[in-house]
Amino acid sequence: MKNICLTISAVLWMASIAMAQPEKPNVLFLISDDLNTALSGFGHEQCKTPNLDRLANRGVKFENMHCQYPVCGASRASLMSGLYPYTNLTLGNAGTLRGSMPDVVTLSQAFRNSGYYAGRVSKIYHMRIPMEIIEGTADCDDPHSWDEAINVQAAEQNAAGELTNWSPKDKGSQSFRAVVATGTDSDHADGMAADRAIEILEKSKGKPFFLAVGFVRPHVPLVAPKKYFAMYDRDSMRAPVVLENDLDDVPQIIRGYKNNATTYGITPELHKGLLQSYYASVSYMDAQVGRVLNALKENGLEDNTIVVFSSDHGYLLGQHHKFQKQHLFEEATRVPFIMSVPWMKDQHGQGTHKITELVDLYPTLADLAGIPAPDGLQGTSLKPLLSDPKAPVWNKEQAFTISRSGGESIRTMNWRFTQWGFGEKGMELYDLKNDPGEVQNLAKNPQYASVVSRLKKQLLAKRDAAGFEKNKKLILSKTKKKR
Repeated sequence: MKNICLTISAVLWMASIAMAQPEKPNVLFLISDDLNTALSGFGHEQCKTPNLDRLANRGVKFENMHCQYPVCGASRASLMSGLYPYTNLTLGNAGTLRGSMPDVVTLSQAFRNSGYYAGRVSKIYHMRIPMEIIEGTADCDDPHSWDEAINVQAAEQNAAGELTNWSPKDKGSQSFRAVVATGTDSDHADGMAADRAIEILEKSKGKPFFLAVGFVRPHVPLVAPKKYFAMYDRDSMRAPVVLENDLDDVPQIIRGYKNNATTYGITPELHKGLLQSYYASVSYMDAQVGRVLNALKENGLEDNTIVVFSSDHGYLLGQHHKFQKQHLFEEATRVPFIMSVPWMKDQHGQGTHKITELVDLYPTLADLAGIPAPDGLQGTSLKPLLSDPKAPVWNKEQAFTISRSGGESIRTMNWRFTQWGFGEKGMELYDLKNDPGEVQNLAKNPQYASVVSRLKKQLLAKRDAAGFEKNKKLILSKTKKKR
């Protein structure tokens, strides 16, 4: 009799778990632009992100998540297609995903095909920031992905307030211009995006939704209302400590690329202002995330909505004497990633250090929502890690990231191996266990020849699985044009 009672209890417990999971859960996908792991919940000592920390407390932090290409267009195309750049052939910011793959079924399109409302607010695919925010356009968008697409229009660097360029040698649109702006949150791009997202949540009635909300901060220009700048004392900002000769042992092809001395001219004092501006922009974006999360709860949608937050790629803020993106150091490939699944509460507030990739998002959401996904997705569902962040069954051994000039990198738990010019322009090897800052390049050290050989084989196998051999001629042609 006791065993029968236990069996009945187990059945009732399993039924309660099943009942807790909605048949068609909503998805709220929030993505920031050019955000590295400068979140207080990810251990950053200065940047303040209380709302993202709150989301992490009711979800799982993925603390070893890596992008597939550290530039906006290629990374977002990979994320939305579930395919590596060598397969979807979006190898930078030029062109569009559907221009390269006319028959692709995108992430939101798969939900749309399953009866979901699919909506976009602001930047999800590539946009030319700040130009397209000023114009209120999105030329690289994919209309097949959405039932409704909403652009926002804001003044960006022309906003009223105190304008400073913290990178005086760079006069272009990607310079570190910052505006201590007047007005309210909703007078600027991310506040406008939050307003539109909240309106959609307020009118959500019955039909399940996939709502993608793109925040453009902290992409330059670093525009935020004055109160967010006031959160940070400029003189107290701590810049990365970098050895003067840090780049002496890396391949020449990247040594001078976007070098501070020649491209930016950021002095130690200017660096403090840049960091204050970047963190202010992050805190402004974080506040808008909080407003959207509050609206989700206030409209009774929190318990049946999967929430995902991510950046499109990492960002260098002086590490290795480098700034911005398109490099293959840890700061450029690693992104902050949080996933909250309301009915998987046992793991809420935990984090995982397992190797994961942004290409994993598509199969994960399809798996969780039970919707058909197209054949050939190249990521792996993260569901086992959502159930157990230390899951022994997780067998992804490396993250694969590519960049300009034939740069290719694999990141394992203990090593990063990178080659440039598809192996013809030099290599990098870093022992992440003993050198997490990737300071000492061991690629030419004879003691590590066997490690280089092993990791190179892994890299070549990974890139072929990612589509390199199949599309080699097109890849080499596109890469050659960018050199």
